Amino acid sequence: MLVIISDLHLTDGTSGSTISPGAFALLAERLADLSMNASQRRDGNYRPIEHVDLVLLGDTLDVVRSTQWLGSAIRPWDDIKSPALFEQVAKITSDILQHNAQALGEFRKLQQQGIALPPATNTGQAASSERHSVPVRIHYMVGNHDWFYHLPGENYNRLRRQLVAHMGLTTYADAPFPHEIWESNELVQVMRRHKVFARHGDVYDPFNYEGDRNASSLGDVIVLELLNRFGIQVQQQLGDELPTGVIAGLREIDNIRPLLMIPVWIEGLLERSCPQPSIRKEVKKIWDELADEFLENPFVQQRDTWCPVDIVDGLQKALKFSRRLSVGWASWIAQWIAELRGASSSSFYQHALTEQDFRNRRAKHIVYGHTHHAEMVPLDASYADGYVLHQNYFNAGTWRRVHTQTQFAPREHEFIAADTMTYLAFFKDDERRGRPYETWSGTLGLHPYATPQYRVDSAHSSGLNAHVQPVPTPSVPVRAPHFAVPFAPSRVADQPPVG
Repeated sequence: MLVIISDLHLTDGTSGSTISPGAFALLAERLADLSMNASQRRDGNYRPIEHVDLVLLGDTLDVVRSTQWLGSAIRPWDDIKSPALFEQVAKITSDILQHNAQALGEFRKLQQQGIALPPATNTGQAASSERHSVPVRIHYMVGNHDWFYHLPGENYNRLRRQLVAHMGLTTYADAPFPHEIWESNELVQVMRRHKVFARHGDVYDPFNYEGDRNASSLGDVIVLELLNRFGIQVQQQLGDELPTGVIAGLREIDNIRPLLMIPVWIEGLLERSCPQPSIRKEVKKIWDELADEFLENPFVQQRDTWCPVDIVDGLQKALKFSRRLSVGWASWIAQWIAELRGASSSSFYQHALTEQDFRNRRAKHIVYGHTHHAEMVPLDASYADGYVLHQNYFNAGTWRRVHTQTQFAPREHEFIAADTMTYLAFFKDDERRGRPYETWSGTLGLHPYATPQYRVDSAHSSGLNAHVQPVPTPSVPVRAPHFAVPFAPSRVADQPPVG
């Protein structure tokens, strides 16, 4: 059995909150249930599985999202051979491990103790009293927030050994942690056995990958020079004047995906929670000033010289309140990001269609992470020699809070948040009675008044406030569902009744 989770984004505690350690204990319980179910075979008998492979599919430890970078002159885009860069990464890593000791202890316990399963009886049933340990092998793959663990060198080998010890990893420490599965023979074998091809997915995001995973990207600059600095600067300049709801909301800034939607989210937060127009203006001014500094950053300017599209001009429109479009700002941002990826939507499934392992039918399951949006998309059903091959795309989502924009009135800049956790399980041969996969994605809604908020924007002008005015029925388009068969008038119905 192969289990994949992605985008845990465990931080050092200097930025946004991370998922509760209780979620990792829950994962251990679910792995035990999955293993028991996987031991039920297609022939109806019970045979314990031999081992469990757990793959952490990138952005598990979030080194980039630390405000410690702001206290030094070191940046991720400095020389990767710089001893100062290594020391900074090592310090942040150590703090991440300490801050998440309880959560990571659950991983270590899985590796040390395995999963207890009953042996099979002579009649092919699970024994009722005995238990034996099934090994759990934990594999670490890097993404765009933990790409430093992909860097070569003895210093980073020592750092990787520290991770292996603290997390109970199977991944070989004296070489870069893999970014692609073919960088690890063991991962290749695990994936092939389960007919899976998996990668973090950052390679399809032009803001977070520039062709070399041993190098920084625009996404790193956005996080460090814009997101991290913004919260600190607002707190320093306006902390005493902002309502509690705004301060609490700004702590959630890193949970917006895609990151370029953050200005839209800030707009909505201020409209809902900040009663003074002058203060709202000051907050936006701070953001725009930091956005200007970001756009003038030499690392960003260099990207403008070789990028086939005017990426800096696009970033100005996406990031700056002073350059925002009067209508459809959020829609334009989403469309622009998709166009940069050469896609027609925010989903990454179109990239899965180009994977070699999909094309040559080697993989039944194409898995990415990165987007924080869990999904399953059927790709193809092929038939040959009486054999049916179903191929699907999966995204492993995230273990974070996710803010998603509402669809009814996008101009209102409204978002709804929920805590999410997704895991994917893939079975080989006759495991799980022959079923190929099992996926679970849980969401835990947030109480809308968990933090003090003031609704200060006027709903009368838009008529969209549920407490003031219900949605008038004529404003809701009435048409058949997209899957409905058009109704053909019956000739019989037009004839007068007989008799």
